[in-house]
Amino acid sequence: MKTTLNDKWANLKMTILLSAAGLLLLGVILAGCSGGKADKVVIRGSNTVGEELAPRLITEFRKTHPNVAFDLEFKGSTYGFGALMVGRCDIAAASRVVSTNELDMAQSRNVAFNEYIIGEYSVAVVINAGNPVANLTADQVRDIFTGAIQNWQEVGGPDAAIHLHIRDPISGTYLGFQELAMEKKPYALGVKTHTNYVEIANAVGRDAQGIGYSSIDLAKSANVRAVSIGGVAPDANAVNQGQYPYARVLRLYTDKARESQAAMEFIQLVQSARGQKILAEMGFVPRS
Repeated sequence: MKTTLNDKWANLKMTILLSAAGLLLLGVILAGCSGGKADKVVIRGSNTVGEELAPRLITEFRKTHPNVAFDLEFKGSTYGFGALMVGRCDIAAASRVVSTNELDMAQSRNVAFNEYIIGEYSVAVVINAGNPVANLTADQVRDIFTGAIQNWQEVGGPDAAIHLHIRDPISGTYLGFQELAMEKKPYALGVKTHTNYVEIANAVGRDAQGIGYSSIDLAKSANVRAVSIGGVAPDANAVNQGQYPYARVLRLYTDKARESQAAMEFIQLVQSARGQKILAEMGFVPRS
């Protein structure tokens, strides 16, 4: 049968329509297969939380939430509270309770905080296992690490110089120990710095005159032991009961009116058995 010009034009229009429909269908299929825009959780605040703990918890969280992105910046608890008040973050990480002044400032901006306790940061003072010293007062610890006391004999030990082993100055723990045990005074000169607690414990274990600080779990390592502080030994029970002096509660804060689903799911992970196990593995004390 002879094809007319009108027939050719009709066929061409049908081809165009089918092609357009095909492209539209393909677009719908592709849209269904591709992930939506990733959620984002912005965290600001304490370096005690942010240095190592937050990245490890985020890695665990992203195993089940791969599309959630995180924006992190840790310049101290005060920085976190300030960012939360002005809507610049979803979560403020804090190693102290929010102050009365900060609560007043938040109220003036119509911001109400929700507080989520996630565990506790605690530091054990460790010495070589061969050292007979069993207990130190808080004043003695301060004076040892600031250099006011330089010989073990001054605190009931042998007549030998004290060797200090501490974290490197860029770490949050370096500052954390200053705040907890040293009244924010500067460290003594001639200290030996290390990049993590494991290095400190190992170094003190090899140094008969050494003293340093580590997590409570690492204080049980071979060749080192923890000293009691003011008669209180560092253990999870003493920390949770508020008896051990070198500990602080860790909290995550949100703005009640701006709690995103992703942020809340992250906090739930941190407070879950899985998250608490990670805290314990990293040397923190889980919630009691």
